[in-house]
Amino acid sequence: QVQVVESGGGLVQPGGSLRLSCAASGVIYSIYVMGWYRQALGKQRELVATATTGGTTTYADSVKGRFTVSRDNAKKQVYLEMNSLQPEDTAVYFCYGDIGSPDSTGRGRHRQDYWGQGTQVTVSS
Repeated sequence: QVQVVESGGGLVQPGGSLRLSCAASGVIYSIYVMGWYRQALGKQRELVATATTGGTTTYADSVKGRFTVSRDNAKKQVYLEMNSLQPEDTAVYFCYGDIGSPDSTGRGRHRQDYWGQGTQVTVSS
């Protein structure tokens, strides 16, 4: 059973920093993309940042220059370094993984999106 589990988050003052971590576990053949989405109260879930195995990164315009996504492929982990946090960054942050694993027969491969349970980030003075 593949899982992705986040850690980090919490309350921080405007201008502060936080670091989120996420680890994938289970029988995994490949992790194609890992990254982060967020959902603020009353809003839709939105992309924050993702990184491919090869190191290609994608960022939402709203976080460019402030957030950095990175991966440790050997550890099957992804990180989100968040700097210059603002109240509008307040949201539940979800780890995401596009992961290949054994299919139900055990003889083939299955590629699926996996989501963490979410971690709250609150930016407030």
